[in-house]
Order: sequence, then C-alpha cells, then structure tokens
Amino acid sequence: MHRSLTIQNRRHRRSNVFLNATLETPGGSLPVLLRNLSQDGALVQGEHMPMEGTRVLFHRQGLSVPSRVAWSEGDAAGLEFDFPLFPREMLRHVPPPEPVNPVQIKRRPGLSPKPLTRGERALIERWATGGSTTLGD
Repeated sequence: MHRSLTIQNRRHRRSNVFLNATLETPGGSLPVLLRNLSQDGALVQGEHMPMEGTRVLFHRQGLSVPSRVAWSEGDAAGLEFDFPLFPREMLRHVPPPEPVNPVQIKRRPGLSPKPLTRGERALIERWATGGSTTLGD
C-alpha cells in the first residue's frame, strides 16, 4: 500500500481521476496515469517512477506544471506542484461525474388491517380497563 492511501490530512480536496499524463524528467519523457489531482499536487502511476526529490514537469492536455516528486514508492509517486493550480484550470482536467440513475425500489405491498370483530373489540376494551381477557367471560 503506497502513501497516498494512508495520508488523510490534505490542504485541498483531491479529485480521483483515471487519465493519461506525462512527466518530463531529467532522463526523458515518462508516460503516467494520473490517479488524483488537487490544486497542490497529483498522484501518478507508471513504470520507473523518478526518485523522491526529483524535479519534473507534469503535462496533461496543454497543462504544464513544474513539480517535485514528494514521494515515490513502487509504481506510484506523489507530485507537489511549484505553484497551486487555479480551481478552474484543475477542473478542466477532471471529467464531470457520471449521472446517477435512481434505482427503482420495489416495495412489498403494505399490510392492510382488517376491521376488528365485535368480540375482538370487547376483548381489547376489557383488557384496557383491567377486566378479564378470556373469551369465555
């Protein structure tokens, strides 16, 4: 389990995504999968992630942000942007949520009470007033 799943105290809300992006590293261009994005950073996943502290340039559809690899573990790395993204710029790269179709809940028909018989009503009235509750009285 990498650090992105254990760190809970974020300055800004992260949007979970599944988008292609690129990191320009000192060693060349590296295709990555953008897993989440916030104003201050991103979680990327790919092969041969750069080491912690490496300076990179994050690219995604016309967006280029100088960044530092804050942490790197296995096939995942956390990026810290050199400057925060404007919310409008960030949201341009986050697809709108899928519309939710309300599920039709099928309910069982309710129980419809039958009217009390004269004998049942008398039994309940005797019980409520502290009288005998046997039918033979």
